[in-house]
Amino acid sequence: MLRNDQLDEWDRETFFHPSTHLAQHARGESPNRVIKTASGVHIEDRDGIRLMDAFSGLYCVNVGYGRQEIAEAIAAQAKELAYYHSYVGHGTEASITLAKMVLDRAPDNMSKVYFGLGGSDANETNVKLVWYYNNILGRPEKKKIISRWRGYHGSGLMTGSLTGLELFHKKFDLPLAQVLHTEAPYYYRRADLAQSEAEFVAHCVTALEELIEREGADTIAAFIGEPVLGTGGIVPPPAGYWDAIQKVLRKHDILLIVDEVVTGFGRLGTMFGSDHYGIEADIITIAKGLTSAYAPLSGSIIGDRVWKVLERGTDENGPIGHGWTYSAHPIGAAAGVANLKLIDSLDLVANAGSVGRYLKTAMQDALGDHPNVGDVRGEGLLCAVEFVEDKQSRRFFDPSRKIGPAVSAKLLEQDKVIARAMPQGDILGFAPPFCLTKAEADTIVAATARAVRAVFD
Repeated sequence: MLRNDQLDEWDRETFFHPSTHLAQHARGESPNRVIKTASGVHIEDRDGIRLMDAFSGLYCVNVGYGRQEIAEAIAAQAKELAYYHSYVGHGTEASITLAKMVLDRAPDNMSKVYFGLGGSDANETNVKLVWYYNNILGRPEKKKIISRWRGYHGSGLMTGSLTGLELFHKKFDLPLAQVLHTEAPYYYRRADLAQSEAEFVAHCVTALEELIEREGADTIAAFIGEPVLGTGGIVPPPAGYWDAIQKVLRKHDILLIVDEVVTGFGRLGTMFGSDHYGIEADIITIAKGLTSAYAPLSGSIIGDRVWKVLERGTDENGPIGHGWTYSAHPIGAAAGVANLKLIDSLDLVANAGSVGRYLKTAMQDALGDHPNVGDVRGEGLLCAVEFVEDKQSRRFFDPSRKIGPAVSAKLLEQDKVIARAMPQGDILGFAPPFCLTKAEADTIVAATARAVRAVFD
């Protein structure tokens, strides 16, 4: 195809891409795909190549692409009021309405919503509020945050520290000293293959208890976790995990931050992952599904007991010293209102649950017996296939062979289906939009089976 390739030239000369091999991209050794348009579960690049996006961008375009209702809400808001800040009691119709809509959907013990722009800044907000909370309660030493290996909570200084993945720490001088990590609830990768699921949960609880004992409960402020591990491998927790962990946290008066950036607003077939697993959070992090990524917006949903202390803090010290210029940005808020209305009117939460179950079952049927497929797992519209060199002994491939990326690349090349090669393992991840049909799920499964055969057979 003949075209003016100035965009490609500008891209390589001027654009700093996230999560990219910078040198290879600048030298022109890696692909440069310019996305032009999108509809439903498909995107299309400037060459007219149509791709099925089985990962919703980055788990975020939950209602699907091309929803005119959200585009029109954004345009209407921009024409009426493109921006005003939310400091010292200012608000907009969109931001106030969205806060009410979020709380109407959130667990009953939630009290207020603070809006930011992305999941990383929301978790930065959460940590600051937890530290403030303990200072107001006269516990200045109670500041450490426990996260989990393989957890993902952002890529800032504090949030990159909370993230338990090597790529986000290496050469960045992270994690910071206030962050501790404990065992990931990753049953398939347990060290002791003889452990039952219940025994593995007990092992995770023991590891957490021992960490708290070593550090001292009076130094630990909060525990943060995703209901289902996302970027760390799309790993649902073993049965009973969240009940057992919450007992430990309550015993030691440690707050619970539930990071629902991926799971919030329907991905598991329930409005929140907290509903799905019976988790009672003190703070809930939201972002991606709040607007289905049609505009940047995040939030921290603050529970009753934390909110009461924050109020006390401002009575004692004056206005709280935290804020972002774009907090509760009206265009993002308008997108959020339209997005949540669409999720309700199209019954997309129920569809995510039913089509998600269908996708996982079909993937298990298609690949469960393959000698190099160790595990097929998922919950709602999250699904993952994990590859192994030897299934019986659960021997993993040498990372240098990059088996997961090879399957992902073959899937894209052969059938134009986008899946994600997850970090720290040969894992292929799927997180399609909630509007996915069973026929589209069949397409994903058949294409994945062909890609696996092409790479291994």
